[in-house]
Amino acid sequence: MKVLPFKIPKPEHDALVYQEDIGLSFYDQLHQHEEIQLSYIIEGEGKLIVGDTINFYKPNDILVIGSYLPHLLKSDTSAYKTSQMLSLFFTKDSFGEKFFELEETKSLQAFFMRATHGFKVNSEKEEMANLFLKLRLSEKLDQFLILLELLKMTSTCDYKSLSSFVYDKQYTDHEGNRMRNIFEFTMSHFNTNITLEAVSEKANMTKNAFCKYFKKRTNKTYFQFLTELRVEHATKLLLSNNKFTIAEIAYESGFKNISNFNRQFKEIKKNTPSEFRKERA
Repeated sequence: MKVLPFKIPKPEHDALVYQEDIGLSFYDQLHQHEEIQLSYIIEGEGKLIVGDTINFYKPNDILVIGSYLPHLLKSDTSAYKTSQMLSLFFTKDSFGEKFFELEETKSLQAFFMRATHGFKVNSEKEEMANLFLKLRLSEKLDQFLILLELLKMTSTCDYKSLSSFVYDKQYTDHEGNRMRNIFEFTMSHFNTNITLEAVSEKANMTKNAFCKYFKKRTNKTYFQFLTELRVEHATKLLLSNNKFTIAEIAYESGFKNISNFNRQFKEIKKNTPSEFRKERA
């Protein structure tokens, strides 16, 4: 079996990397890289995990993933036959150690603070999308100028943080692969009855050691994370499919009974599933 890297390598001598991903799905393994990632989703939707938090991505989303922030994009291949994303990768030191400390670039510091936890852009999206689309036919210098414009806009736009907690140490490759196994197992089986024994076995740890390990690296228990994943899946079903009853959505999302589903959903979303669906109808 091919062993996939946890840290994705980038060209060594490029200060700024432009990348276009087109395929059935994006790279869906938990990974991290030194480079900050700015991405525009053209096509595709699915689950987005950044740090300790489960989100969803969809077409026209603009995402920022901070340096060494573990993340994955799990494409829903039943919703879109093609996934397409345009991305820029760079580090804070790509253009010189002091470049972003110059008087001319100090106003961009807000971007780097936001990027620490990752964020999703909520305003000025159409103008930013047009800038991303220009990257395709741009020379290196023009790509750099577009990056600066995007940084300026993402420093002041409305936004939503993607992660509530950032582990204060970089994952080693061994740790990263262990966390990836945990996340991959959870993403594939969240709607089944996952036991602590089963997930601990995937991590190759005792139950007690696994619970401490996961809590230290995500600031939440494993079952808190699992419940959030189930609720986010239910949220997507509530928004996209009116044919499902609330009970069917609960079952499809891995909840054993409707009362527990209602309680957990309200605790996380501050509304019951029925209220949530009605408000967004």
